Amino acid sequence: MPWIDSHCHLDAPEFDADRDAVVQRARAAGVALLVLPAVAAVGFDGLVALAHRHRLAYALGIHPLCVDGADDADLDRLALALQQHQGDPRLVAVGEIGLDHFVPGLDRARQERFYAAQLKLASKHQLPVILHVRRSADSLLKHLRRIDVPGGIAHAFNGSYAQALQFAERGFKLGFGGAMTFERARQIRDLAATLPADVPVLETDAPDIPPQWLYVKAGERAQRPPSRNEPAELPRIAQTLATLRGWSIEETAVRMVANLTIALPRVGPLLAAGAP
Repeated sequence: MPWIDSHCHLDAPEFDADRDAVVQRARAAGVALLVLPAVAAVGFDGLVALAHRHRLAYALGIHPLCVDGADDADLDRLALALQQHQGDPRLVAVGEIGLDHFVPGLDRARQERFYAAQLKLASKHQLPVILHVRRSADSLLKHLRRIDVPGGIAHAFNGSYAQALQFAERGFKLGFGGAMTFERARQIRDLAATLPADVPVLETDAPDIPPQWLYVKAGERAQRPPSRNEPAELPRIAQTLATLRGWSIEETAVRMVANLTIALPRVGPLLAAGAP
């Protein structure tokens, strides 16, 4: 059973020097497919080309941390891109969209306007969404109650158990990655261990959120720069989930693929056709 990285920013500049090798290492590790979420309209064309070049999946959207630097015409660009690529089987979601209430100084009202507009586009095209959730779960859910979308993934989830169940009730799976590998991340690990088995999906968020074995402490960074996360780390991250749940690694792989293909239905045919 192959692995799927449900969230990887392969188009990030951190991968400019060796992007092809990153994909090769992922596939050598058994990661058959990556889902590449967009972050800004300026990157849509490059992301689509990258997904097709490596036979991957992609999502189109405007990230909440990019909203302040976007103009309103970017929503029109997203609408046009979704229309142009609606028949592309590699387009699997609208994302990465959402709200960030952690980073100070962001325009929350503007974030909410962009988020709601993108939910409406997802509803129009009947595409699931990939959500950025950072201290914003209740606000995200408020809009999801008003604008119906066909589920998706709440990426890098770190909310409460009650909030997690509210997302699950609306057809969402919850993304778990490198943060889960830290023993001190008790809330995330408790969620990963105790949520219903059909809720978690695996992700790396590469090049971000490195797992514990790649993490470099702040005091050591002058001597050793932070290590870049890669999708090839996904099977080792999966072993953490398997341990927390008491599953075999084989059972974990089967469950994670099943959960993801429910969250992002267009992923299933890509796997069946042999993504690599």
